[in-house]
Amino acid sequence: MKIVTVILALYSIYCGILFFFQRHIVFPAGHAGPVKEKSENLSGLQKFKIDGPSWKVEAWFLPAEKDFRDKYPVAIFAHGNAELIDDWPKALQPFTKMGISVLLVEYPGYGRSVGKSSPETITDVFIKAYDLLVERNDIDSDRIFYIGRSIGGGVVCSLAREREPSALVLMSTFTSLKVMARKFLAPGFLLRYHFENIEVVQSFEKPVLVIHGNNDDVVPCDHGVALAQAAPCGRLITYDAGHNDCPPDWNVFYRDMEVFLKESGILIKK
Repeated sequence: MKIVTVILALYSIYCGILFFFQRHIVFPAGHAGPVKEKSENLSGLQKFKIDGPSWKVEAWFLPAEKDFRDKYPVAIFAHGNAELIDDWPKALQPFTKMGISVLLVEYPGYGRSVGKSSPETITDVFIKAYDLLVERNDIDSDRIFYIGRSIGGGVVCSLAREREPSALVLMSTFTSLKVMARKFLAPGFLLRYHFENIEVVQSFEKPVLVIHGNNDDVVPCDHGVALAQAAPCGRLITYDAGHNDCPPDWNVFYRDMEVFLKESGILIKK
């Protein structure tokens, strides 16, 4: 009985730590790395601020390389929980060469942005970013799609509830935080934050591309399989990769993306 009592006491302490430090676990802004003093030398990069009641965040817009069109499709990108928008412009630049603009939106409390991150505040940030985006006269509002990586998959799924995109791309994304909590032996009722991604894709009638590493030890590949199977128009692509190195080959990734975007009607042949 003494051993059982000690185990229960330690487990209670463990659950208490998870409960009270939940925001820092889910949104570890302090571990996202330093901001870059100088941005990548990318042609046409536009920076602006988005203000809210308790936050002020930075957003970066990478315009598509111009051709004969007046309006271009846009990818709204949400990064992982220990990353910054600073980490992504160079990796996402191939989209602009395809004729797709990219909008990167920072999370409150990350990088040069002010505020505290939670599913609610981040969703509000992305809703406002979306509403500002559709006011531009150089984008095609009928061809906006979302890309979310890891926790960013939860962000774009939450945004999809409020502003429906033309397609969803979920990279290394979990089905729900409740299911993820089981991995850490934490009961679901302790969760104060919720991203129910599988519920979103179940009711999303447009194309969903799920990309996952089959050796992912952070978000097991089973999550990606479940998301793709739950989506009415879901597709799964797996790579020989883990969590942080997915995709292992960006050239292959962009070939796969180009096929998906053409089939989804977002990328129109010239």
